[in-house]
Amino acid sequence: LTGFIPMLMDTGGNCGSQASVTIIRGLSLKEIKFTDFLSVVWKEIRVAVLCGLVLAAACFCKIMVVDNLVFHSGIGIPVALTVCITMAVCVLIAKLCGCMLPMLVKQIGLDPAVMASPFITTIVDALTLLVYFGMASVILRV
Repeated sequence: LTGFIPMLMDTGGNCGSQASVTIIRGLSLKEIKFTDFLSVVWKEIRVAVLCGLVLAAACFCKIMVVDNLVFHSGIGIPVALTVCITMAVCVLIAKLCGCMLPMLVKQIGLDPAVMASPFITTIVDALTLLVYFGMASVILRV
């Protein structure tokens, strides 16, 4: 399980950063207002579900084909499912944090660009680990 932690955390960090950069750009160009909060969140949820499912499917294929057939790692389907479900959930969490935090920070009068990537990445990394080990506990009964 520990071998997949960097991939999961990087995926979450990248998704969160991408979402926050898009929102911060929209806020600075006045294309997005706080009144658009729900529509922005709904859009990011749709993007996250699509992106998360595609990444999870690709990850599952990679684990089953490359890791098992090429490197003979012996990773079973339960571990692959744990990693892939976590990836899909991680993308959703990252996209939500990435779109909501800049808008909330802007609403309270602070500069959203200051808190963007490092703050969001830290939150998403911590949440990803919690989800990952929670999934592992449930699926693998560890």
